[in-house]
Amino acid sequence: MNATMNNHYRVIIIGSGPAGLTAAIYAGRANLTPLVFEGIQPGGQLTITTDVENYPGFPDGVLGPELMELFRKQAHRFNATTLFQDVAKVDFSKRPFHLYSNEKEYMADTVIISTGASAKWLGISTEKEYMGYGVSACATCDAFFFKGQEVAVVGGGDTAMEEANFLTKFATKVTIIHRRDKLRASKIMQDRAFKNPKISFIWNSAVEEILGKQENGRKSVTGLKLRNLRTNEVTSFRVDGLFIGIGHQPNTTIFEGQINMDPNGYLVVKHGTTQTNIPGIFAAGDVADAVYRQAVTAAGTGCMAAMEAERFLESQHD
Repeated sequence: MNATMNNHYRVIIIGSGPAGLTAAIYAGRANLTPLVFEGIQPGGQLTITTDVENYPGFPDGVLGPELMELFRKQAHRFNATTLFQDVAKVDFSKRPFHLYSNEKEYMADTVIISTGASAKWLGISTEKEYMGYGVSACATCDAFFFKGQEVAVVGGGDTAMEEANFLTKFATKVTIIHRRDKLRASKIMQDRAFKNPKISFIWNSAVEEILGKQENGRKSVTGLKLRNLRTNEVTSFRVDGLFIGIGHQPNTTIFEGQINMDPNGYLVVKHGTTQTNIPGIFAAGDVADAVYRQAVTAAGTGCMAAMEAERFLESQHD
């Protein structure tokens, strides 16, 4: 164990999705015995994903929580310590860096931030009920399951247009539901959606409720209750799935004012690396990636971060 009595570690990893746990595997294999703060939703977004069919090495697919448990076991095999705790506060003004969790202070020579990004949700009760059973916030992850079916996308920005266009490769019909009478998306994304014969629009409307059924122990979406925001009229609309396309929010609040971020709150890294503006602090996974947001790309940057942390420690003669 590399922790001293004062909780001093060579590498502390914040976050336990594919990026954080891959970083833990690599740091562990480099004999850095990392400490991982898993947070209160260990495994990140994959823990709310039912079937993962696009992660290499699993030709028959794998359940999201099961995949993350395999990641965790592998990290433990290489002497990573994991805590089911959130980090409440950090002080990156000097090395060793200071992190605070459950009213305890921890010190780190290097920190890998892999706190991820959370999809923005509508906030209606039935959304959680059908999450992973017809409700999704990732077309790239789940579009395949809706082959030959009809789906809806909520949103009016680039995220929604991107999701809708991608979904038309699988679904027979995609309906975009938007609260206003015009889109916020960029001109090129709007044009693409308007020109796609499979995409139609419902304007000035909000999803009030997600309708579904349960057969053979499995839930599925059957439709939506929509409220017209101008007339207040509520109607039912039949769909097989609903994609929430109102964007993502990187989990970076505790790093504000300490680490450089872009206007949307994503951590900025030096091109081709995971290095932040503070030497010894690295960012991996969705927390620094507004583009790909895939488990496999997150795992790749987790590997990069651990290797860069090891090289940094060597360069400091730590």
